[in-house]
Formats: sequence, C-alpha cells, structure tokens
Amino acid sequence: MTTPEVLLLDVMGTLVYDPFHRVMPAFFGMSLKELLAAKHPDAWVRFEHGEMDEGAFLRSFFADGRGYDERAFVEAIRGAYRFLDGVEPLLAELRERGVEMHALSNYPCWYRLIEERLGLSRYLDWSFVSCDTGVRKPHPEAYLGAARRLETPPERCLFVDDRESNVEAARAVGMDAVIFEDAGQLRAALESRGLLT
Repeated sequence: MTTPEVLLLDVMGTLVYDPFHRVMPAFFGMSLKELLAAKHPDAWVRFEHGEMDEGAFLRSFFADGRGYDERAFVEAIRGAYRFLDGVEPLLAELRERGVEMHALSNYPCWYRLIEERLGLSRYLDWSFVSCDTGVRKPHPEAYLGAARRLETPPERCLFVDDRESNVEAARAVGMDAVIFEDAGQLRAALESRGLLT
C-alpha cells in the first residue's frame, strides 16, 4: 500500500467530541428526538455553509422562533469540546513524524471555539472547513477542491471520517479513506499505510 502524502481529517466525531447528540438536547431539557423535531430544518446546514452568521443562526435555531439564553447555549457547546479518547497522542505522534495534516470538516464558525479550547492547530491546519469553503461533504468538490488547493492528486491523500457516506464519497473521487471507529483502530489503519510505525 502506498504511503499517502497528505492526511485529511474530519473533526467532529473523529477528533473532537460532538456536543450535538447529548449536550444540545440536555441544555434545552429535551431528548434528541424532541430537539430534532423542534429545530429549524435548514439553519444548521446554512450555518455550516457560511451563509448565516452566528447571531442569525442562534435567532433561528428553533423553527417556531422561541427565545432562549443564546450566550449560555454557546458556552455549553464550548465547554463540551474535548479530544476523543486516545486521539491527541496520535495527532502528536503524526506531527512529530512530519505528516502533513489538514481539517476537512463540515462545521460553522464555531471551529474557532474548538481552536480556543483545544489548540487543534498545534497538530493540523484548519484548511477546509465548510463555513469557509462553502462546500460540505459528501459533495465531490469538498474532496477535489482540497486536493487541488494542496496540489496533491486525490489518490495521494488519505481521508478519515466517522461517517460512512463521507468516506464512500472520498473513495468515489479516488482518495483512500478510512472510517473512524476509535483511536486504536485508526492507529492500525495509519500503520498499515506507513504513516506510523
């Protein structure tokens, strides 16, 4: 197996704990099912696309326009960001070995909150976040645009994500791709490709 030149990493659910499934519903005293039924149907996607700033997103979070403590909500999200178990030492080892790493993430401007809290840029560059690029995975351009900007053929990139649909889309454009399950499984996948020993 050829050793990749560039490692493209999803962030939420792959490197960093995603507050959406537990922290957000708990903040509102709802179940996830209740929250999904009450939230605005497309505000989050527009927020991730960079079409909506934070203020507009927070005001339109609920489909019925109900009010809530927006600042406390953002702070609850910020406070929940943490590295998934075993991920930070893995990133540190990859960085020590000189592996070129970039985020390829569907996320809004809140990635800056992750950076403030965790300092993820110690390990990788926030190069391809959907709110800045205007493209979300699994659209082919999310992957091809990253490869073009890096001047690296897709087949020389390795993409890692916790969603099968995103992994399949990367493979469809010629990238090697790994679905993330946990840090141990990812380490084995990276070792098999010569990125770690």
